[in-house]
Amino acid sequence: MIDYSRLPTAARKNISVRVKSAAERALRQGHPWVFEESIQRQSHLGNAGDLAVVYDRENNNFLAVGLYDPLSPIRIKVLQALQPMRVDRGFFAAKLREAQAKREPLINEGTTGYRLVYGESDGFPALILDRYGDTLVMKLYTTAWLPHLETLIGALEEALVFDNLVLRLSRALQSDRLNIAKLYGLEDGQQLIGAGAAETVAFVENGLLFHADVRLGHKTGFFFDQRENRQKARELAQGRRVLDVFSYTGGFSVYALAGGARAITALDSSKPALETLKRNVESNGYNTELIDAMAGDAFANLMQLTQARRKFNMVIIDPPAFANSRASMRNAVVAYRRLVEMALRLLENDGVLLMASCSSRIPAEMFFQLVERSAMVAGFKLEIIEKTGHGLDHPVGFPEAAYLKALFARVAQS
Repeated sequence: MIDYSRLPTAARKNISVRVKSAAERALRQGHPWVFEESIQRQSHLGNAGDLAVVYDRENNNFLAVGLYDPLSPIRIKVLQALQPMRVDRGFFAAKLREAQAKREPLINEGTTGYRLVYGESDGFPALILDRYGDTLVMKLYTTAWLPHLETLIGALEEALVFDNLVLRLSRALQSDRLNIAKLYGLEDGQQLIGAGAAETVAFVENGLLFHADVRLGHKTGFFFDQRENRQKARELAQGRRVLDVFSYTGGFSVYALAGGARAITALDSSKPALETLKRNVESNGYNTELIDAMAGDAFANLMQLTQARRKFNMVIIDPPAFANSRASMRNAVVAYRRLVEMALRLLENDGVLLMASCSSRIPAEMFFQLVERSAMVAGFKLEIIEKTGHGLDHPVGFPEAAYLKALFARVAQS
């Protein structure tokens, strides 16, 4: 539970802001960020979570209102643009209903695990909300939401039906520098509503049953963004020996088995994740003897498989975000190249490669060219099956929201 009295409160007086002409144009075009260097003038200094209202310079008309964030270069995170509205419980509840309506196709097909709110693209900057059956998991990426947390949770209860609400905090909010837990009595994995979510929660995706640790697992416990790619892998897996690299809790592995894969080799650095993988395999009625789980560094394990002359008919590589900053892009490109080359050397002729990236700083076309060129340099020819991007529950509302891309290809030695 949460003690709201310990949370900060937003100032009653809004911050009035004027921005540069380029920032005005961006706001009119729907961009949800106002950067620090774009601000020409503001009425007064504010605290995290105060509401900042941007007016145009020519006629003093309303342009946008957002959360003020003095700790971030994205100084104002926009909640509403062009049409002024009161930011209150009803405002948030209406946005939640809109977000759920976008996901109706998933809900109607019986999928009970999906991203319900994808940050700025659904009108909730620096916040995500994932549904796992009757459990909601809310992850915050800024302290600017803390003064509005009680209002936001009230809106959740008004707009949605659920039993449990779990709070997850970004690494920045968990840092010793911010010390959120000590200041405000919040902690990562905290139960905000409900009698207590189980150690793992169950949900259904495309007719398959999964379990996720929503308190301690990566992100909020599962990676919903790869749902369509998992389904595509399922369609291609019939009769294949599959290598699932960075397997985590086995999303791709379970789908491959559902598609008729003969055997799975799963690589992940986390032993607990591999144990959950086996549980997910069992939950769907498959024999865990079909799974060869290898814990450890992916690159070292791939080298070990190569030295053992192992061969596979399908290799799935879904790595973490190697490029989290501009400075890390060079190392990310090198890592992707190494993974492509190692994967191709493990594939049988006419095998299938699935290579994915969730690094937002590497654009899709750059990534696809990187994969194809890496294959060519290594002496392999790729027959492209499909190139994919975001799914229904990860709408791209502005350019920076696009991060996911994947390439499916058949491989032939050139």
